[in-house]
Amino acid sequence: MIELKHISKTFNRNTSDPVVALRDLSLTIAEKSFVVVVGSNGSGKSTLLNALAGTIRVDEGEILIDGIDITKLSDYQRSKWVARVFQNPMTGTAPELTVLENFRLASLRTQSKGFRIGTGEKFKQLVKEKIYMLNLGLENKITQPMGTLSGGQRQALTLLMAVMDETKILLMDEPTAALDPKTSELILQLAGKIIREFHLTVLFVTHQLKDALHYGDRIIRMNEGSIAEDLSNESKSKLKIDEVYRWFE
Repeated sequence: MIELKHISKTFNRNTSDPVVALRDLSLTIAEKSFVVVVGSNGSGKSTLLNALAGTIRVDEGEILIDGIDITKLSDYQRSKWVARVFQNPMTGTAPELTVLENFRLASLRTQSKGFRIGTGEKFKQLVKEKIYMLNLGLENKITQPMGTLSGGQRQALTLLMAVMDETKILLMDEPTAALDPKTSELILQLAGKIIREFHLTVLFVTHQLKDALHYGDRIIRMNEGSIAEDLSNESKSKLKIDEVYRWFE
């Protein structure tokens, strides 16, 4: 599904203070894998996701999805394959638009946007049915501005919006970092349900080590722009929390 071939990225190049974010990194991720990415601040986790999403361009190397070279494609051109949930619940939605209008935009992520946004009754019913699965009562608030909802509510809706249009890859960049523990658990349970239902390939960046152990079928630790640990399946299942803590000593 995803191939990264010797990608590198340095910020502040040709200055007295260059920052190497990715260092000759190669990685292959199989279809429907759920990869958890951990690492200390500045290790390159978010840069890796940004490189995949197309919000930054790598200096060297190639990025392929389904065998297609997307290295030079912009972020909107990659939206055919890639959806994203951000750390800040406010980032993935338009606060001044209603919940319904946000879902309409999400459903047209890979298509041309029309002037009529979320006005059809059939689409309205579809959105209500999808939101009902959250069990948060939000299906009755689809005409409310998105900005009036709590961070947890917006993050839950963002997850649903990610699969309103065609997507194969879901990037989650610390999606629960700004949420309380109870809401965080709800969001991750919802994410797991969506991932299974839509057979997504996932990269999940987190600082919560218990979540890193509990979720996913592969764990990658990054350090100084490179992959320091890469454990899948049985190796990950045997990993203990104290071993993970030692990675950061």
